[in-house]
Amino acid sequence: MVRVISVDAERFPIAGVFTIARGSKTEAEVVTCTIRDGNHAGRGECVPYRRYGETIEGVVAAIEAVRVALEAGLDRTQLQAVMPAGAARNAIDCALWDLEAKMAGASVARMLRITPAALETAYTLSLAEPEAMATQARANAARPLLKVKLGGENDAARIRAVREAAPGSRLILDANEGWTDDNVAENIATAAALGVALIEQPLPAGRDDKLRHISRPIPICADESVHAAKDIDSLVGLYDAVNIKLDKAGGLTEAIKLRDRAREAGLGVMVGCMVGTSLAMAPAVLLAQGADYVDLDGPLLLARDREPGLVYDGSLVSPPDGALWG
Repeated sequence: MVRVISVDAERFPIAGVFTIARGSKTEAEVVTCTIRDGNHAGRGECVPYRRYGETIEGVVAAIEAVRVALEAGLDRTQLQAVMPAGAARNAIDCALWDLEAKMAGASVARMLRITPAALETAYTLSLAEPEAMATQARANAARPLLKVKLGGENDAARIRAVREAAPGSRLILDANEGWTDDNVAENIATAAALGVALIEQPLPAGRDDKLRHISRPIPICADESVHAAKDIDSLVGLYDAVNIKLDKAGGLTEAIKLRDRAREAGLGVMVGCMVGTSLAMAPAVLLAQGADYVDLDGPLLLARDREPGLVYDGSLVSPPDGALWG
């Protein structure tokens, strides 16, 4: 039977405004790929990311470019060879995982030979002035793990404001490449003095060699500097951990390889996300089993999620039900 492929661009409103060092957004723009084979259908969601030159239109076009091959039966292994890593491949790869599980009458968790459990996820505080970030932190001070978006001037004041407002929470700082050679050491020292647990991508990818030559009292995690398993060797000695995102890796297939290679190299593992719906988070929840840090709060930042969605209990996110994915 010939497969039927559909591609949809969708928008989900964010609760308020989400701001990082590169700009602000009020909605999550996603692309969903659905692959039908007889009575079974698999879905995958991706979030095009302008940081890597991706757009909704470009991702849709990239999926359409392999439509004939997908309809003819292109599988996940073949997909890795015909498409580069990125959002478009992620949507297809996750749809193929979902379809494979449904056709086999099994779950993706069973295919991976894991028994998934609920995970503690970070909750993200949007970049703002110190007082406004303190207000966000105070409202979420009961959460055990907060991720703090930074990358502007006077980040030291932001770190202090958040720490004072949420004294009991562990903190991850995410500069999104926004620090400089002039302030990175000072910001790391401030973070260390305030008991921060982890710092993500303080310097721009490709211009981060300074991290080899400064004191790192806090683990430093690569985000924009890591996409696929092939990147790991260049990060050893430069970073202490990697943030794995399905949209960067180009799907669950490559993300598993990246996770395993990172562990072999002695690096810590974070599993993160773009701002997307529960459909995008679902495969990442399985990937994140056993991760050192989990940042899969995308649906918590939305005003409206998919139905059914993942179940969140405070900062605990449960594994996906088959009606959603996998």
